[in-house]
Amino acid sequence: MAAASAVLKSEWTKIRTVSSTVWTLASALLVTVAIGAALSAVFKSTFDDLSEVEQATFDPTLVSFFGMTLGQLAMVVFGVLVVGTEYSSGMIRTSLAAVPQRATFLFSKVAVAGGLAFAVGLVTSFISFFLGQALLGEHRASIGDDNVLRAVIGAGLYMGLIALFSMGVAAMLRSSMLSLGILMPFFFLVSQILAAVPKVKEVARYFPDQAGSKIMQVVPDAMNTEEAPYGPWGGLGIMVVWVVAALLGGYLVLKKRDA
Repeated sequence: MAAASAVLKSEWTKIRTVSSTVWTLASALLVTVAIGAALSAVFKSTFDDLSEVEQATFDPTLVSFFGMTLGQLAMVVFGVLVVGTEYSSGMIRTSLAAVPQRATFLFSKVAVAGGLAFAVGLVTSFISFFLGQALLGEHRASIGDDNVLRAVIGAGLYMGLIALFSMGVAAMLRSSMLSLGILMPFFFLVSQILAAVPKVKEVARYFPDQAGSKIMQVVPDAMNTEEAPYGPWGGLGIMVVWVVAALLGGYLVLKKRDA
C-alpha cells in the first residue's frame, strides 16, 4: 500500500516537471490580468457613454474580473491535462501499478492539482483587482468596501473549482482531446449563448460557470444584468455540487474500468 505522503509527492513531481501544465497556469494568470486591465481602462474612458442604469449599477470589482471569461479556459486545459496526460501517454498503467488504491491515486492528484489551481487563482484575482481598480481611477472600489474582499477571494475560488471540474470530466472521459472538445466550447460559447436565450436562460443560470461567477459580483444586478434567484455564496455552492458530481463520476469510472 502506497503511503499517502509518497503519492502526494509523486503527483507534485508530475505536475512540476510537465511544462504544459506549468504554462497553462501561467497563461490563466496572464490572460485574466491582461484582459481585465485592458477592459478596466476602456470603462474608465467610456464611463460617461454608459446609460444611466448601467452607471447606477456599475460594478468596478466585477469589471476587473472580465478577463476570467478567457482565463478560465486555461484552467480548463490545466485540469484536463493533469488527468488526461496519464491516459494519452500510457502512464496510467504504471501509476495504478504503483498506487493500486484508485481512490488514493485520484484524490491525491485532485488535492495537489486543486491546491495549486486555487493558489494561482487567488494570486490572479488579487492582481486583477488591484490593477483593474488602479486603471478605473475615480470609478474604482476599495478592498475594504462591503463585499469586495468576498468577491476577490471568490474569484480565486472560482478558478480553482473550474480546474477541479475539468479534472473530474477528464477522469470520466479518459481523453484529453474529447474533454477539451466538450469543455472549451461549453464554457466559451454554449453556456454564454444559452444564458441569453429567454426560454432556456432559467436553466442555464444553474450551469457551473454561470452560477459560480456570481461570487465575483458586488452589485447584484451589475451592469444592468438580471438578478439571479440565488446569492453569491449560493451560486458558488451550486458550482461546488457540479464539481463534486464530476469528481465522483471520475472516481467511479476509474474504479470500474481497466486502465
